Amino acid sequence: MAADNSFRDPLIRVTAMPKDTNPYGGVFGGWLMSQMALGAGSLASRKANGTAVVVHATDFTFPGAMAVGDELSVYAEVAAVGNTSLTIATEAIARERNGEATQVVARGTFKFVVIDGEGRPRTIGRLAIKAAAEE
Repeated sequence: MAADNSFRDPLIRVTAMPKDTNPYGGVFGGWLMSQMALGAGSLASRKANGTAVVVHATDFTFPGAMAVGDELSVYAEVAAVGNTSLTIATEAIARERNGEATQVVARGTFKFVVIDGEGRPRTIGRLAIKAAAEE
């Protein structure tokens, strides 16, 4: 994913709060992953025009740390499209509370399966696949 955020909009923007910390006082990696999953799920459901459930998460890295009060922005893009699935690459960027300095704090990949009203995988559809692949 691109590091320049001037041309893309975040899917999630939230401030880290004291309840989001680990026992050492840093922002908990699980909280970061959950925010990334929310953003990726939003994109997957939009692109698939329906319910998309996460079935796999992989390749997580945490190259930076963020503090309580920092603002987290989650960016996502479609990395691959299958017949019933979407793979979404995510990047989480923290902005310091009292300034404009930013840093990448997490990256990861989620795979979603699109399901029908009965909870069974369904085909995404040619138009949705084409639009998602062209991003």
